[in-house]
Amino acid sequence: MNKRLWLVLVPIGIALNVVGGILNTTLKLPLFLDTIGTMLVAVTCGPWLGALAGGLSNVIVSVSSPADMAFALVNILVGLVVGYVAIWRGYRDWVTPAIAGVLTAIVASIVGPWIAVYVYGGLTGGVLDIAVAGLMKGGADVFSAAFISRVLPNIADKLLSAYLVFFVMMALPKSFRGIADKQASVAPAVA
Repeated sequence: MNKRLWLVLVPIGIALNVVGGILNTTLKLPLFLDTIGTMLVAVTCGPWLGALAGGLSNVIVSVSSPADMAFALVNILVGLVVGYVAIWRGYRDWVTPAIAGVLTAIVASIVGPWIAVYVYGGLTGGVLDIAVAGLMKGGADVFSAAFISRVLPNIADKLLSAYLVFFVMMALPKSFRGIADKQASVAPAVA
């Protein structure tokens, strides 16, 4: 991979995260859509640059939405997980995005509720607050409500993001694929 490629891809990844987050907020979707750029950078440039793109995304978005700053840790961890999965398997088969999506959903579902509860009292001002409030009214404690309300959206969001990145990677020229072009040792490569 061209060593200067990351100078272009990191800002593109940040922009994708910001636009995805704005789209999600505007449409009031029960997803997040703010890790697509992190995953793209992690798959092409490696885990540490993916983490950088993820963390910087949250720093930039926090200017207008301060609640997003605390969730930078989730985006950083997504970059690390996806980057190491790409190093381990490449990103050329249909199984790898599923592995990356499930692992990042687990990480986000564990770390996100802790941040939501201990920094914001469980309610972050997003569409998932409706589920949190409903679960709490039904008798769940604040952590359980924050956790349960985020599990399914995280699984859907991270799998969707991982497969979007997969399709982008397959459409890119080989010189732009970075570590994603490694042949997977478990599953056959996609054309």
